[in-house]
Amino acid sequence: MQKRMLGRTDLEIAPLVLGGNVFGWTADEKTSFDLLDRFVDGGLNTIDTADAYSRWVPGNKGGESETIIGKWMKARGNRDRVIVITKVGSDMGQGKKDLSAAHIERAVEASLRRLQTDVIDLYLSHWPDPTVPYEETLGAYQKLLAKGKVRHIGCSNLDAGQLRAALDVARLRDLPRYEVLQPEYNLYDRASYDGPLRDLCMAERLGVITYFSLAKGFLSGKYRGKADLGKSARGEDVGAYLNKRGMRILAALDAVAARHSARPAEVALAWVIARPGVTAPIASATTPEQMASLVRSASLVLTATDIEELDKASG
Repeated sequence: MQKRMLGRTDLEIAPLVLGGNVFGWTADEKTSFDLLDRFVDGGLNTIDTADAYSRWVPGNKGGESETIIGKWMKARGNRDRVIVITKVGSDMGQGKKDLSAAHIERAVEASLRRLQTDVIDLYLSHWPDPTVPYEETLGAYQKLLAKGKVRHIGCSNLDAGQLRAALDVARLRDLPRYEVLQPEYNLYDRASYDGPLRDLCMAERLGVITYFSLAKGFLSGKYRGKADLGKSARGEDVGAYLNKRGMRILAALDAVAARHSARPAEVALAWVIARPGVTAPIASATTPEQMASLVRSASLVLTATDIEELDKASG
């Protein structure tokens, strides 16, 4: 599996990252272990999670995904074979998004305990927190980096102006800078990343790992009409894609997939992988069949004609 350097970090990642949001939600511990085994057996090496996964599930408190990943790494003895990304800043009971130094200091210790590890490879600010200066947040990360509790830092959900401001503060105050961005990006949802944000990431050599890379499952092709929305726990979020542009994108995915004897989801992920300014997309799986498909997508090479057809359909 051809790996890619993640921006200016020393992390070398496979071109597809496993989303851990389903662990403790639509995948129980036993299923999650099986999926994780299949993922690394397929030659992939990077897992994305967050302290808040999966707090939205009735009865959960948050941390369920990290706990499952930690148990799996301990059971398999493979911590040195996988790159772990987790995030801080979501509401974990304090009632707000929180990137204060005090919260980060507490949250990192909780994540390390759940993950059963001494160090987090990549620690991300999950959301912007306008109530806390970048200097305070980056200063907290500077201490974690110095103590060896995290190896690299990044951010998620920042727009171009926010990212520029954070990078400027890091430079002016001699603080560690965000080296990775995690934006929403896929063949349908392109507007928030394509343009100034993508240009900034490329100019500053940031690693970019995209989330919702399959548009909440829409680009898998299993949702073709309103009657399909009950097919999964996420189905209710897919309705917004059921329009003329969405159908045009699905038709293009079908055509390209047929030429490669692939599935639409594999083509959609291969398109993101091929985009300049993207290191790797995140995608999740809940069945062995879905995991096998994710592994295939990491090796699928689209032609210039394929990419042109997909770009035109999503324009």
